Amino acid sequence: MRTLLLLLSLLALPLQAAPRTINWEQLIPADAPPPQEQVIRHEGGETGPQAAQVGVGAPVVSSFNGQEIRLPGYLVPVEVDSQGRMRQFLLVPYYGACIHVPPPPSNQIVLVDSEQAPDIGELWRPYWVSGQLQAETSRSELAESGYRMRAARVKPYPLELLR
Repeated sequence: MRTLLLLLSLLALPLQAAPRTINWEQLIPADAPPPQEQVIRHEGGETGPQAAQVGVGAPVVSSFNGQEIRLPGYLVPVEVDSQGRMRQFLLVPYYGACIHVPPPPSNQIVLVDSEQAPDIGELWRPYWVSGQLQAETSRSELAESGYRMRAARVKPYPLELLR
């Protein structure tokens, strides 16, 4: 009997471990007002003035609270350790957000805490980030985020899927 229970519990593990894959549009409530138009310019660089964030306090989808999700996006460092690894970062839907271009609305930014984040030199590439999502407002010097996550996994997004 014990052996049977052990085998059944081992078979159930992969079903519990798979996070739900979501996209950025799913983080916006269906009844939310349309986002304000945002002009995206790639000028000024890291030394230029930072543009104001449009959509601070944007509504979030609270039904994702506590769910294990997987979301693709780009990393913007918030906290970097002495080895150049990002321990806290913003996950955003497009490259350059919060650095070269204005931050997206807060419901399009996830503040992520991670023990396994990639090196700061890898900001140009997209990543899959998996973990438990919370609808929680956080503020950093760069932007306000509407969601927070403790990353269970940070994995490069296959570049061939971008084509």
